[in-house]
Amino acid sequence: MTHGSPEITGGVDTHGLTHHAAVIDQLGRHLADQEFPATVRGYRDLLDWMRSHGVLTAVGVEGTGAYGAELARVLTAAGVAVVDVDRPDRKTRRLRGKSDPIDAYAAATAVASGRATGIPKSRDGLVESVRVLRVTRRSAVKARTQAMNQIRSVLVSAPAALREQVAGLERTALIRTLARLRPGPDLSTPLAATKAALRRLARRHQLLEEEITELDTEIGPLVRQAAPELLALFGVGPETAGQLLASAGDNPERMRSEAAFAHLAGVAPIPASSGRTHRHRLNRGGDRAANNALHTIVLVRMRYDERTRAYVARRTKEGLSKKDITRCLKRFVVREVYRALTNTPTEQITQTDLAPAA
Repeated sequence: MTHGSPEITGGVDTHGLTHHAAVIDQLGRHLADQEFPATVRGYRDLLDWMRSHGVLTAVGVEGTGAYGAELARVLTAAGVAVVDVDRPDRKTRRLRGKSDPIDAYAAATAVASGRATGIPKSRDGLVESVRVLRVTRRSAVKARTQAMNQIRSVLVSAPAALREQVAGLERTALIRTLARLRPGPDLSTPLAATKAALRRLARRHQLLEEEITELDTEIGPLVRQAAPELLALFGVGPETAGQLLASAGDNPERMRSEAAFAHLAGVAPIPASSGRTHRHRLNRGGDRAANNALHTIVLVRMRYDERTRAYVARRTKEGLSKKDITRCLKRFVVREVYRALTNTPTEQITQTDLAPAA
């Protein structure tokens, strides 16, 4: 565009096969909207089309973690500021209606008005590699658990001779024994059919176990390379570190403060005061997987870290419940994790008995 062209803001409603784009001017007036295919060429055409209407200041994109992920990468690589826009809630859609142009204009308006300010994950580095591998690992773990549950379910009603053969075996020995069963070619009897079913389930369990081990071998070095400072924290292992990395993204600096990361992880206390009662309630929002990782770290520290155990004892004497103490510890761990992820100093830690040793 030539010098003096108007400043415009873009908005995109993303879908699996197509994206619908819209542009508005500084006064919020609707200028134009158009649909583009969700392809590499389509992304470039979308950007060129937006820039043909003026100086593009920012683009609001719905679903930057799903259908809009690649579009967000393309726009960012072209030097365009991308803002993550939440989809309108049901109440808003009931009042205003729902269509691709409406949603695209709503995304642009949300950015221009300042209502939407979220910086999307860049998804273009080492952490994204960790995330996609962890998706595969998580599904393998679920399938392994399901196989084990099915084995136990089949054994409940299995013939007594078979049940007695494996009674008292721990899991590894049980799987190994069941995988070696020989049902024979004739599966017309319940005993033979049960042996065949258990052998298949046991071998499936073994294959999933091998897959999980291979994934751990692949993920571990990536996590150590991405965040050695995070793994150095007490109670943080490759699994919890991988989840916290995935939640923060390749660009953790998008979280402007440690408090913002606490909100993302669902450990920022929410005021629930009324009248003379002053209290905070548990935050049920945020990234629940990150919250679960923090909970695991806290449980490890409560059991093995002397400073944390002393803190728990002191706070228990002060009348705090275990739930409240755990909430406080999660908030403290978030502070340490944020510092490790961003290499940014945080404010003075007040729990001196939990401060890192010099």
